[in-house]
Amino acid sequence: MTEPSTSIPWLVADDDGPFRAALAAALARRGHDVRIAASLAEAVALCEGWTPARAVVDLRMPGGGMELLRELRRRFPDVAVVVLTGYGSIPSAIEAVKSGAVNYLTKPAEPAEIEAAFTDQGGAEGAEVDHVPSLDRAAWEHLQRVLSECSGNISEAARRLGMHRRTLQRKLQKLPPRR
Repeated sequence: MTEPSTSIPWLVADDDGPFRAALAAALARRGHDVRIAASLAEAVALCEGWTPARAVVDLRMPGGGMELLRELRRRFPDVAVVVLTGYGSIPSAIEAVKSGAVNYLTKPAEPAEIEAAFTDQGGAEGAEVDHVPSLDRAAWEHLQRVLSECSGNISEAARRLGMHRRTLQRKLQKLPPRR
C-alpha cells in the first residue's frame, strides 16, 4: 500500500541484482524513496549522507548481512531492519533478532510480504505463524547451502550430498517450494 503523503526512505541491500532491482522498483511504485546496495561497503557509503528509516538486508552478501544490520543499528538506532535470506535457519533468525532486526524472512518473499514484515514487528497478535519451513523447502535450502559452500561446483556438492551429479542438477532446475 502506498503511504498517504510521506515517502519512507528504504535501503535494499542484497547481492542478487535482479531481486534487488525488482524489490526496489516495487517499493518505489508504492511511493517510497528507495536506495540500493550490493554489499556492506556500498550500503555504508550510501548511508554517509542519507538516513534510511527501513532497511531490507540480505543475510549472505559481500561484507556480511549481520555486520550491516549491526552497523545500521549502531548508526541509526531508530532504523527498522528486516533480514532476508535464502538460507533460513533458527540460529541465524535468533541472532538477527538479538542484533536488532524487527523481522526475518526467507526468500522468495513478495514485496507486500516484506512491507508487512515491518508492521508485524516480529509477529503481531493473531498473525499466522509460518516460521517452520516445509520438508521440501528445508531440503531445497539445504541443497542451495551445500552448493554455495562448494562455490557453485555441482560435482563437489553432489559428492558431499551423497547423490549423483545429474540428480542434483535436476533438483536444482526446479523452482524453490514456496514455504
